[in-house]
Amino acid sequence: MTARQAFACTKPVDDLLDPALFKALGDPTRIKLLSCIIKCGRPCSVGEIAACCAVDLSVVSRHLAVLARAGLAESSKSGRTVRYGARHAHLCQTLRALADAVEECVPSRLAACEGGCCGC
Repeated sequence: MTARQAFACTKPVDDLLDPALFKALGDPTRIKLLSCIIKCGRPCSVGEIAACCAVDLSVVSRHLAVLARAGLAESSKSGRTVRYGARHAHLCQTLRALADAVEECVPSRLAACEGGCCGC
């Protein structure tokens, strides 16, 4: 495979490897918070999420904001109460698209490398 062919192959993967997504998923506290709101299945108040996940309330809002910026959660405000819910469909769509792009790229690369050109 030439460098141009490799670039053409990985372009969809490059577009889907969103740094904000992986930054959001790269923190254990944010993973815990996202898991909590995914399993709850409904928007929860910041206090409910903090209690459910045993995370200090002072950092929950900051972490939830990172999840929201990455498109993994969405917030709604009613009076003084802010509720966060998981964006289930967006998360599934994003991860499926990334998996599909990787699968589309890898088989052609492996076939081109059968001669051991890259140690695979």
